[in-house]
Amino acid sequence: MTTPTALAILSGIFWTITYLLIIRRSIQDKSVGMPLVALCMNISWEFIFSFVFPSRKPQLYINYVWFFLDLVIVIQYLKFNKFEFSKHFPQNFFHPTFFSVLAVSFFNMLFITYEFGRDRGAIYTAFQINLIMSMLFISMLLSRGDVRGQSMYIAIAKTIGTACASLSLYLSGSSSMLLIFLYLSIFLFDLVYSVLFYIKIKEQKINPWKRA
Repeated sequence: MTTPTALAILSGIFWTITYLLIIRRSIQDKSVGMPLVALCMNISWEFIFSFVFPSRKPQLYINYVWFFLDLVIVIQYLKFNKFEFSKHFPQNFFHPTFFSVLAVSFFNMLFITYEFGRDRGAIYTAFQINLIMSMLFISMLLSRGDVRGQSMYIAIAKTIGTACASLSLYLSGSSSMLLIFLYLSIFLFDLVYSVLFYIKIKEQKINPWKRA
């Protein structure tokens, strides 16, 4: 097994851990641990590169796992986030908003893939989503003002998973200036999120290492 392949598998493992921890934390807090846009972009990517333009193995098997885990998070979003949504908007806008964001996310990634091809489309959209997600996690933490749906272990698992994917592609020689920019930007925002989360959870007098 080559180093890039091993790193790709490690990335799959740590991202799977991230999803499982989000699901667990969401159940415990009755609050969704992934921002809406990030969730819709994620599950769209996983559907496209599992069933429309299947990725190469072993990534394809990882995509299957991620897709079904994200389905669970979608169910949690529809179950737990109505109350949060109704604080700001009429509740009858909840489902139309979700499915509108999902549709735009899906077709955006689908047409990018038609434009650039399966392999390049999968890579560029994956890291663009990751960067957007990293920024949205910070936004979610700041807007909520608490740590519902989130944990230090989620932040760490996401950081490691993305770092492994970045190194895998870099070592395989398929990097570009744009990808290198995305790798570094994601890592920076993941670190910022981890620091901000640590500050916030300590403010709430919660031990960050006992809250998985």
